[in-house]
Amino acid sequence: MLPFMIAVQEACARIGMVTGKGLTGVIKMHYSKRILYSSVGLVVIANTINIGADIGAMAAAAQLIIPVDIIILMLVFTISILVLEIFTSYQVYSKFLKWLALSLLAYPLTVFIIDQPWKEILKASVIPHFEFSFNFLFIITGVFGTTITPYMFFWQASQEVEEENKKGLIQDGKPQIGWRHIHAMRKDNNIGMIISEFTTWCIILVGGTVLHSANITDINTAADAAKALEPLVQSFQILD
Repeated sequence: MLPFMIAVQEACARIGMVTGKGLTGVIKMHYSKRILYSSVGLVVIANTINIGADIGAMAAAAQLIIPVDIIILMLVFTISILVLEIFTSYQVYSKFLKWLALSLLAYPLTVFIIDQPWKEILKASVIPHFEFSFNFLFIITGVFGTTITPYMFFWQASQEVEEENKKGLIQDGKPQIGWRHIHAMRKDNNIGMIISEFTTWCIILVGGTVLHSANITDINTAADAAKALEPLVQSFQILD
C-alpha cells in the first residue's frame, strides 16, 4: 500500500497547492453537477460510517482501561469532538489531534513488549502471499479501502490550501508557490505515509499475533479487536 498511498496523497496535495482549492472546488470547475454531487455524497456517506466505526473503536479500547459502559464512552468521545470542532479554531484543534495521534504508539509498543516470531514475520512482510479466495480478497479490499480513502483525498487537498492561507501564499486567488514548496510537501507526505504504514503494519501484526495466539479468530466487534492491546494494558497494571 505504501507506494499507492504516497502517489495518491501527493497527487491530491499537488492539486490543492497549485489551484488553491480543495477537491470539491476543482471538481466543480471541471465537471458536471451530477459528478460533483455524486462525489460529495459518497464522501459524506463514507465519512459518516468511518466516524461511527472510529468512535466505537475508541470507546472499546478505552473500556479496557476504564470500566464504564461503552455507550457512555462513545457519548463522551462524540461530545468532546463536537465541542473542540465547534468552539476552537482550526489551528488549536489541529494541535489537539497531533497530540492525540500519539495514542497510536500503543500498537508499536505492544508489538515490542511481547514475544514475536520475528523471522517468520519479517519474511511474510517482505514476500507477498496471495490466495484467490473470497476471504483473502475481502480482507485485502477492506485494508485498501480503509487506508486509501476518499476522505484522505479531500482532506489532503484542503489541508494544503489551509496551510497556504495560513502562510499568506494565496494572492488574488492564486497560490504563489515554487518548486521548493512542492519538494517540502513531497518530503512531508513521504514521511507521513511511511509512519502511517508502519503503524498499520503494527496494528495488523498485533492483531494477528496477540489475538490468534489467544485462539480469537472471529472478530465481530471493535471490543474484540481492542483486546489485542491487552498485553500493553496488563504491563501498566503490573507497574501499578
